[in-house]
Amino acid sequence: MSHHDPAVVRSRLAQIGQEHLLAFYGSLTAEQQQSLLAQIEAIDLASVPGWVKTYVTSKPAATIPTDLSRIAPAPYYPFDASGPRGYDASRFRQAGEELLRAGKVAAFVVAGGQGSRLGFEGPKGCYPATPITRKTLFHVFAEQLLAATRRYGRPIPWAVMTSPLNHAATVAYFEQHRFFGLGDENVMFFPQGVMPSFDLTSGKILLASPHEIATNPDGHGGAVSALHKSGTLGELASRGIEHLSYFQVDNPHVKIIDPLFLGLHAAAPDSSGEMSSKMIPKASWDEKVGVFCTIDGKLDVIEYSDMPAELARATNADGSLRFAAGSIAIHIISIAFLRRLATDPSVSLPFHRAEKKIPHVDLATGKAVSPTGNNGVKLERFIFDALSRAAKSIVLETERVEEFAPIKNATGTDSVESSQRLQTLRAARWLVRCGTKVPTRPDGQPDCVIELSPLSGCSPDDLACTRMPKEIEPGAQLIL
Repeated sequence: MSHHDPAVVRSRLAQIGQEHLLAFYGSLTAEQQQSLLAQIEAIDLASVPGWVKTYVTSKPAATIPTDLSRIAPAPYYPFDASGPRGYDASRFRQAGEELLRAGKVAAFVVAGGQGSRLGFEGPKGCYPATPITRKTLFHVFAEQLLAATRRYGRPIPWAVMTSPLNHAATVAYFEQHRFFGLGDENVMFFPQGVMPSFDLTSGKILLASPHEIATNPDGHGGAVSALHKSGTLGELASRGIEHLSYFQVDNPHVKIIDPLFLGLHAAAPDSSGEMSSKMIPKASWDEKVGVFCTIDGKLDVIEYSDMPAELARATNADGSLRFAAGSIAIHIISIAFLRRLATDPSVSLPFHRAEKKIPHVDLATGKAVSPTGNNGVKLERFIFDALSRAAKSIVLETERVEEFAPIKNATGTDSVESSQRLQTLRAARWLVRCGTKVPTRPDGQPDCVIELSPLSGCSPDDLACTRMPKEIEPGAQLIL
């Protein structure tokens, strides 16, 4: 462990009113002292006073305009390109395929979460997701990338953002499975950054223990700085990568490599090729997903908790929701745009403030405190805030069954059970297009369980229909 000078650290802390972080320094072991000093020096100390003033001791003003007429529904490319708002899907799909054959696309998954909400110990990406063989989320994504590598003849690098909590376990999991055939040189791991947690009233950084600073992950928007600081952005650029396919680890239905989406992002006349997004129509006005809007003509996402109720409930003449474009955290972001976000302070992402119960150490007694009410502030960044910083940004509609089957909860909505039902439903739809006779229950749902590997097809057009079964027996379990 490198040596840090306590006198220098103490002086820097005193200048920003945070010298209490060394309150217990004299009673620590030499190893604990060096660990604490290293944690302190990892913080951007020069920015702390500004963070405290802007986000902690005062609440930032809402970014949503009070004049709601400035907010409009976001335009988007519809799922059905041949409909009334049609476009030349084949041209854009071809443009996306050219990028893939030229080796200009990489994948990027945000995978810092643990599976604790699912009753699972370990990285969420290691959670068994498929309905029969229980392949993990990471395994499903790896098979998609392997299928695309074979299809387009070029390796597709995969950047995996872990967290300090699960980094070692995630790397060990990939090593254990020999990187699923992707090649260890094509999978890059780096941990998400953390932010210090602050006392709600004083703005002082909290201590989790006498030798440990209380921290929290810096949000999916922290991916920008983590990609840059880890050197991953530079490594990808050196390989000729121009665009990253961004997704989150809990959605086994995400179409990581989508030539149509890539082509629209890179070649559509209303896209600057900096950042593009996918949406699904909201199931109801109060569904808990962010909503794509334009604010003063610029694309943005308003979180469901911040969306004014009168806009959330607003309907069109036919009764459909006016603000219907739900965000599902699927984006394509250019390497050049990410570098600018990471290095140009004028476009850096803002922090969002959350008041939380944060366990900490009492500075007077050194005893652990488990607060019963909100006592602290956590700061995090959101990736969708980058949309308004892009010159021109487009949104592509996708179908819920096709691309949104998240595993977030142990039971109920967005659970492993609901995800596996959707996995079977999507597979059944694809097989029906191949001419397979699929049994159904009275409610129209498939009366069987189907697990369809991405290596057999990442879209209905990929399937070798001649190899698919002609008919599935009711109650059957089928692995394809």
